[in-house]
Amino acid sequence: MNEKTARAIMLVKAIEEADQHKEVLTDDDRKFASRTARELAHWQAAEQRSASSLPDFLFHRAEQLLKRLAARHKMFASVTQGHSGMWGASWLLPVAALLVGAMAERFGDPHRVDLLSMPLLGIIAWNMLAYLLLIVWALLPARRAGLRRGLANRMALGGGHVPRRLPHALAGGVLQFMVDWARVGARLNQARIARILHWSAAAFAVGAVLSLYARGIVERYATGWESTFLSPWPVYRVLSVLFAPVEYIFGLEGFTLDEVMGLQNWGESRLGNGARWVHLYAASLLLYVVLPRLVLGSVAAVRAIWLRRHFPLDLEQAYYHQLSVAAGGEPGLLRVLPYSLTVDEARSRGLDTVAQGLLGEQARVRLLPPAAYGSEAPALEAGNGVTNAVLFGIAATPEQENHGVFLAAVGHGRKLIALLDQSALAARMDATRLGERIELWREFCILHGAEPMVVDLLAPAAASGNAA
Repeated sequence: MNEKTARAIMLVKAIEEADQHKEVLTDDDRKFASRTARELAHWQAAEQRSASSLPDFLFHRAEQLLKRLAARHKMFASVTQGHSGMWGASWLLPVAALLVGAMAERFGDPHRVDLLSMPLLGIIAWNMLAYLLLIVWALLPARRAGLRRGLANRMALGGGHVPRRLPHALAGGVLQFMVDWARVGARLNQARIARILHWSAAAFAVGAVLSLYARGIVERYATGWESTFLSPWPVYRVLSVLFAPVEYIFGLEGFTLDEVMGLQNWGESRLGNGARWVHLYAASLLLYVVLPRLVLGSVAAVRAIWLRRHFPLDLEQAYYHQLSVAAGGEPGLLRVLPYSLTVDEARSRGLDTVAQGLLGEQARVRLLPPAAYGSEAPALEAGNGVTNAVLFGIAATPEQENHGVFLAAVGHGRKLIALLDQSALAARMDATRLGERIELWREFCILHGAEPMVVDLLAPAAASGNAA
């Protein structure tokens, strides 16, 4: 699934979930879109001689609904065609960096060039520091993600905003989409940011090199140096370390100690070394800045292209399960494992209602034998259209050594829903204490990798049913 497809699907998903009373998209709109999308998906599959897929169906359905919304609400059309902040920055920042780099060398004395030119030495030093930070971030992935996520989310949204004069449900859906899109596309946005920054750094160094050579055509460089604290020997050692790789790779001639001593305080030999100084610094910028930045930027660009063509959209969510039936797929199956809990006939009917809300009207429930308190967790295999859930009664207090270990063993890194049944407490506990107990269970389940969903199996329609 590519980025364009995922964007349309997620936008429609956010709008439909916000439009609970079907004020923006009626039942007829949704049924017509599903029917048309199913026909288009089958026709496309026949043309390509392949099987019809759920992503194709979802994209065609989203297109139909977005066209209807754009026709009814003119202000909404800008949302469907919006660009992120990356669109302008991808070319504007490198161009600006090239121009600023061309001016960097002129920040000093315009009539002579210093052997210890701070603008050019600063470019190299800054890039060396950037490479060091990249290595540190690579060794600390969790912290790296935290540092970059805010910038990536902000640039992904760009100048995006909720247009005025939209219906409340539609505006709420657009706002929720913006939040979800920034979160889901964080890796893609980070790759794009890295590409822009690396190529901008390379353009900055190229600008500095071009400025050196352009100025050298119409002026004669006078080379020298002066320092209050440094003697010729430290200056010679700095230049030797800096230019050693350049001299070896490009075969350029460096500065000897005698030449450095002769150039101190702008000595008499200053006029004969300008071209050599330019070639050494240009080659150094090429070796230390331009080439590494182009390589790093190209790696980020390839990663961004791959992520754009393989956008990571999770189709295991309940919304997509419901639509998979409309696409011609098999009804979803909710496999429920009760933990230290007996499910009577009334609560069993409540589970049917919960499954239909999660996976569609034709969803089925498979109720497994309950696991005893403190027992080992059975293995729950994953399958197409199968959603695994553990059912807890929140009358008990969650315990790490029992409930936590059980959740971790059942989930084992796979998607798992924790159904938190409040039916035993709803009638005999006040709202404040019930809310505190629910929040305790929700945080506990999230900590152990399960998606919490609060239900009341004796009154499933009245339960919140909100997943974290």
